[in-house]
Amino acid sequence: MFFAHSNDTGDESGWQPLAEHLHTVGQSAGQFADVFGAGSLGEVSGLLHDLGKYTDKFQQRLRGGDRVDHATRGALIAHEKYGLPGLLLAYGIAGHHAGLANGRERGDRPSLHDRMTSDLPELDGAWRQEIHLPDQPLPSPQGFRLDKTRLGFQQTFLARMLFSCLVDADYLDTEAYYRRFDPHPKPARGSPVTLVQLRAQLDTHLATLPDQGEVNRLRGEILQAVRAKAAHAPGLFSLTVPTGGGKTLASLAFALDHAIAHGLRRVIYVIPFTSIVEQTAGVFRRAFGDLGDVAVLEHHSAFSDDPGKEPEARDKLALAMENWDWPVVVTTSVQFFESLHAARPARCRKLHNIAGSVVILDEAQALPLAQLRPCVAALDELARNYRVSAVLCTATQPALQAEHFPGGFTNVTELAPEPPRLFQALERVTVRHIGPVEDESLAARFADSPQALCIVNSRRHARDLYQRIAALPGARHLTTLMCAKHRSEMLTAIRTDLKDGRPVRLVATSLIEAGVDVDFPTVWRAEAGLDAIAQAAGRCNREGKRPLADSEVLVFRSDAWPAPPDLRQFAQTAREVLRNHHGSPLAQDMMQHYFRLLYWQQGENTLDKAELLKRLADSRLENLPFEYLASKFRMIESALMPVIVPFDDDARRLLDDLAYVQGVSPIARQLQPYLVQVPRSAFAELRAAGAIQPVNPERFGEQFVRLVNEDLYDPAFGLRWDNPTFVEAEKTVW
Repeated sequence: MFFAHSNDTGDESGWQPLAEHLHTVGQSAGQFADVFGAGSLGEVSGLLHDLGKYTDKFQQRLRGGDRVDHATRGALIAHEKYGLPGLLLAYGIAGHHAGLANGRERGDRPSLHDRMTSDLPELDGAWRQEIHLPDQPLPSPQGFRLDKTRLGFQQTFLARMLFSCLVDADYLDTEAYYRRFDPHPKPARGSPVTLVQLRAQLDTHLATLPDQGEVNRLRGEILQAVRAKAAHAPGLFSLTVPTGGGKTLASLAFALDHAIAHGLRRVIYVIPFTSIVEQTAGVFRRAFGDLGDVAVLEHHSAFSDDPGKEPEARDKLALAMENWDWPVVVTTSVQFFESLHAARPARCRKLHNIAGSVVILDEAQALPLAQLRPCVAALDELARNYRVSAVLCTATQPALQAEHFPGGFTNVTELAPEPPRLFQALERVTVRHIGPVEDESLAARFADSPQALCIVNSRRHARDLYQRIAALPGARHLTTLMCAKHRSEMLTAIRTDLKDGRPVRLVATSLIEAGVDVDFPTVWRAEAGLDAIAQAAGRCNREGKRPLADSEVLVFRSDAWPAPPDLRQFAQTAREVLRNHHGSPLAQDMMQHYFRLLYWQQGENTLDKAELLKRLADSRLENLPFEYLASKFRMIESALMPVIVPFDDDARRLLDDLAYVQGVSPIARQLQPYLVQVPRSAFAELRAAGAIQPVNPERFGEQFVRLVNEDLYDPAFGLRWDNPTFVEAEKTVW
């Protein structure tokens, strides 16, 4: 008998038969792929993925022998038996451990062609009696809409989705086998909660929300109108609602109604900023009441699960992060889009669970320009061929329709009732451009304004301006150089002081615009893109309790601190629109004009900086560039390195625990709120000066790097690295 997996019991009778493993994985992969009409393809990939284990060499490996390539033989047979469809499967079969390789060009690992033309162990003929492959030809995915103008893109997308089905099916069956011998098995996967149950809980929560006042009346109108369109056929949608219009819960209600109406499986909420992920996941959990903790999966780089939870609950969440098999997933745009272009098994494993879902893209205008065309193409492909309904949800709708944008969306259904009327009805601020303003003048304005917010474009500018007002009552400073735990405590105190009428004079970078719930009577904004100005306006008179004339957002130019290079084009485009067009800068026609002009000025190549779509347009099936795509697609281009700040006793305890713990995953998640990301150059300087040091490097290498010179972390400014050899005497100049 041939085996797939062995165990440590010493009894080979308990080893997993190879035929059992292949049939189980084939069945599961086929079921996963059936969601997007490719069940036959998924089943074949599962049947063939470990075919190379039908060799004496691999069976010796199970008994302590040398490693052997057991994946490539199945890929070769797939190509030989099924031709081009088999070649598409071959990428995933050959890469189900090492990852998807390029077709012919060698990258960090051998190409698929190199592997399939290498010397491979001969298979034992037993496989033909135990594994019965479907007759050729393999059918194309049911209902698949092919676009010959982007054939290479669609081929890589389909191959990656089938790879996801195979990898997840393989992991799950292997995990199930080894669970039999684990004295402390992990909990069962998945969530017991249904979308119908969640909708009932959401309805109960919505019934408790206040309905008095004009703002709440409009929120109710928006909610009703959005839900009324849930029966619309799956596809592409937009939800254009001004800040404060209740779009978060309205979009969730639509997603649940729409998913239930059309048999979709889950809701995936994609958000550009980690801070909003945490905030939104919290809103959803509260809306779902007792079901929230077993329904909402929060997946991002800074996730910190509650250390007070039972270990089984924490393990269940960790398992769910691997394949997103929960009803509601809240994640970042980095996690979502980089996974859709990834090549590694662990990163791709969850992708098939995006199919048959409602994907809500929150703050859609925040997609980075350099990757905008590939992101749009990925969303469009999901809606076209993978039973995904995508909702572009924002107060500043970007002009991504095909008539304005190369390769843009077609047939987008707007969910909100009469967006121009809503924006006019919910207008709560007056926006004016006041020209150049020096920092001395800004400081004087702060002195005359007990509650005011100033948003600038760089951390250095924010620090300099804060120093000018530090002596004023309520002066505060907010920056990404503070760890998330510090910022969270600061924001809690700021909200309390604002509510109680105490002075709050806040200088911040654009992080305050990322859905942070604060309400100032006055906001000043350094020149930026029109969408950023609109986001800044959302921090002024947020609840509409002040007169319009008394709630000003004043846009200014700082000649001493010009916009950084990556923001300069946005600011210049906004200035041009404001100069040449009259009316409210926040009006939808103004915003559409701004985005059209911005995209036109950028040009197609700038909107796909790595030229991924061009590369795919020139690729044939035998040379799909998977490894190249994964290495070049980055939502965040600048490489940053994490430093753990011992901000409080909890952080210090966790760092101390790293010296002796067996499993680090829970601690790693709990340390996330104490991270500050710094540029590689700054990281190197801090390391050379001994200001940071790895924790337990013999075991973890440089996975956990701690700030040991705690004087470099200032309670007003956060982490600094301009002088890593910082001494106490220098504090006076900071």
